[in-house]
Amino acid sequence: LVVEGHKGCLQLCLTEVANGLRNPVLMVHANDHTHRMFVAEQVGVIWVYLPDGSRLEEPFLDIKSIVLATPWIGDERGLLGMAFHPKYKYNGKFYIYYSYMDKNRVEKIRISELKVLASDVNKADPRSERNLLELEEPAANHNGGQLLFGVDGYMYLFTGDGGKAGDPFGKFGNAQNKSTLLGKVLRIDVDGKSPDGKPYRIPPDNPFVSDPKARPEVYAYGVRNMWRCAVDRGDPVTKKGRGRIFCGDVGQNRFEEIDIVVKGGNYGWRAKEGFECYDTKLCHNSSLDDILPIFAYGHSVGKSVTGGYVYRGCESPNLNGLYIFGDFMNGRLMALQEDKTNKWKKQDICIGSTRACAFPGMIGSYSKFIISFAEDEAGELYFMSTSYPSAYAPHGSLYKFIDPARRAPPGKCKYKPVPVKTKSKRIPFVPRAKTVLELLNEPSTTKPPKKSSTPTAAIPTVFSKKAKKTSVTKTKASTVKTASSGKKRQKIKAEVKPHKLKQEEKVAPISRTTSAPPLPKKKSSHLTTTKKLLPKKGALAKEKLGKRRKGGRLSSSF
Repeated sequence: LVVEGHKGCLQLCLTEVANGLRNPVLMVHANDHTHRMFVAEQVGVIWVYLPDGSRLEEPFLDIKSIVLATPWIGDERGLLGMAFHPKYKYNGKFYIYYSYMDKNRVEKIRISELKVLASDVNKADPRSERNLLELEEPAANHNGGQLLFGVDGYMYLFTGDGGKAGDPFGKFGNAQNKSTLLGKVLRIDVDGKSPDGKPYRIPPDNPFVSDPKARPEVYAYGVRNMWRCAVDRGDPVTKKGRGRIFCGDVGQNRFEEIDIVVKGGNYGWRAKEGFECYDTKLCHNSSLDDILPIFAYGHSVGKSVTGGYVYRGCESPNLNGLYIFGDFMNGRLMALQEDKTNKWKKQDICIGSTRACAFPGMIGSYSKFIISFAEDEAGELYFMSTSYPSAYAPHGSLYKFIDPARRAPPGKCKYKPVPVKTKSKRIPFVPRAKTVLELLNEPSTTKPPKKSSTPTAAIPTVFSKKAKKTSVTKTKASTVKTASSGKKRQKIKAEVKPHKLKQEEKVAPISRTTSAPPLPKKKSSHLTTTKKLLPKKGALAKEKLGKRRKGGRLSSSF
């Protein structure tokens, strides 16, 4: 768990919305006024959460049998993207982005269109799948994964550079090669077909439609592995900023960056990483028109950016206009604010002050590995994280941001969801995280020291390694052993606060520069697999996680 309370940062609180998820990679809404939330697991399952907090027992979509995903820590492959058609309310169409292996055992990315069942709005029809686009992946990492619709009604797709480290493909790499679709932002019109038979149209104003050496789908290029992008709704009153697309692009060895996507933009990779040169030869020959990040941070701050959203909700008015994002590797939460000169200033976000978050339902800690951010239909922001980043490990949770400093007036943010008929059983939400109030009200299990009538001189305390670990325990609810000199060990109730991972233990960002391990010969159930994978006193974490970071986030998807 991550518990923060630094001075000078933006203090926010959280509420737990969902738990027990297997690497939740995204949450989206259908914009149909039902205020349902659709949460996708990396293994290939999408769940429906209702406005009352319950989850439907039967999934919206289950394509585990098709999706390529493994239980290995940091493997980026899987179900990675989902977006509802802007007119979903009328046509029932939505789109998914996932990894799969074809009959010749070639790894590919597939973008497909599906429809919801006419008989049940909470169930997709898997037989309706229509393939829009398939891309061969030269390596197992840097798979991209974002799908979204812009305010122009077109679909934007974000692909990775093909994997490995340093974009080694071709003379200049995939990202700088406009004749390939890897390492790009693509824009297509899903409401038509191309004259050459493609199941989509090319928007006539795409920037390279007249370039014979470029693919007409390309909207922007020079990206490494943009992991999580979002469209700004714009200021609720002035609409300033509406339509801007923000992305987090995972770096190689030195920098992580936040970009705003513009038509025809070159974002520099592999010539540049952040504001600096990566490939010296390419960098010195690169155009002065390359688009620079609005913000970049070094690897002393974090090593795998997870792009977020600009807050445009109602409940926390002080957050309006803040771009909230985080880092996958260390669980750091940050915000960017634009000033009058269009420059962006970073501020750290802190979670967990007992004084700030001592209200019903609020919690002050969260699982470390931040996988994705999300926005509900009302514009409120969330993020998904896990304590163990394996596609088959059910340790993922969904959290909602709350600003304790200023809440909207009572009644202002109320909305009335359009009711939906549910055929599947509703599973009530059962929180696992203890609220700040519960922790404050817990009786202390520590006995006060006995008073001695005989004064004694202070005796220097010598801590063994075991004692040091015991000293960082936080009183709470599970049973552990503590040592006391000269007596038998007694069982007391306490919860061990996880130690920070050492450098060699850190999880390799999901694949950003590392090739994923080979597929297991047999698929076991996720419960069995998870049990085998869970770290034993940090040994597995050291063995699997510590060797995988030279190329990016867990390649990013991570």
